[in-house]
Amino acid sequence: MKSNICYKNSMNNHNHISKEFLEELLPSILTIARKAGKVILDVYHGDFTVSIKSDNSPVTKADKMAEEVILEALSKLTPDIPVVAEESVEAGKIPDVSNGLFWLVDPLDGTKEFVSRNGQFTVNIALIQNRKPILGVVYAPVMDEMYYAAGAGTARMETKDGKRPITTKESSQDGMIVLASKHHCNADELKGFLSDYNVKSIINAGSSLKFCRLAKGEADIYPRLGYTSEWDTAAGHAVLIGAGGRMEMVDGKEFLYKKKNFKNPYFIAFGR
Repeated sequence: MKSNICYKNSMNNHNHISKEFLEELLPSILTIARKAGKVILDVYHGDFTVSIKSDNSPVTKADKMAEEVILEALSKLTPDIPVVAEESVEAGKIPDVSNGLFWLVDPLDGTKEFVSRNGQFTVNIALIQNRKPILGVVYAPVMDEMYYAAGAGTARMETKDGKRPITTKESSQDGMIVLASKHHCNADELKGFLSDYNVKSIINAGSSLKFCRLAKGEADIYPRLGYTSEWDTAAGHAVLIGAGGRMEMVDGKEFLYKKKNFKNPYFIAFGR
C-alpha cells in the first residue's frame, strides 16, 4: 500500500479531484478494507461481548479494532483528508469537514448480523466531495466479497473467482424485486409505500449489502423508511452510482452528505 498520497496535486481545482487520483487511491483502500476484515474475522470466530451504545445499537471490540486499523492506514495514506468514523463520532471525535472533502467510515456495518453470526456484515469506506460520494468500497469478510467504484461505470465485484464489472438491471415487466432491511423494517409503513408499485417479491437483507445487491442487478429498489447515519450508506451509494443506479430522498430530492450530525432521512435507492 502506498503511503502519503498527495491529493492536493491531484486536484484540478479546489472542488474537484482528478479521475487519475481516484484510480491511484482505490487499490490502497481495497487493501485497507481487507485488513479491517481480517481483524473482524479474528473476533468473529472467537468469543466476544456486546455493549450497547447511546443510540441503543450494539458494538463489539471488532467494531473498534477495525476502525483503528482503518484510521491508522488512512492517516498515512491521505494525512490531509479528515475521517468521519462511526465509533470516533460516538466518542465525540468529530473532525472539521468544512472544506467538503472527507472520508466516511463504518468499520463494521451490520453489527447485529455480526452478533447473530450470519455473515451479512461489511466494512465500508467512502470518500465524499462536495456532499457526494466519489469513491466507495464495501467488503464482506465472511463471504470474501469486495464491491467498489469511483464514478459512473466503474463498479466492480471481486471474489476468489476473480473480478468483474457489475451493473444494475432493467425493471422486469412482471414486477419489482424489493430489498428491505432485516432488522429496521417498519412493515406497515413499507407496505403503504409500496402500494403504488407493482411488487413481485420482497427480500430482507442486512447491512450495506443491500446496495451491492441492487448494484449487481439482483433487485430493483431499496426503500429505507427509517433513519440511518451517513457512514451506513456512503460506500454502498458510491457502488450503486458506479453500477448505474441512484439514490434520492423520498420527496425526489438529491441525496447529499455532510448533513447535521451526519444523520440521514428516509431514502430510496433505485437500480435503473
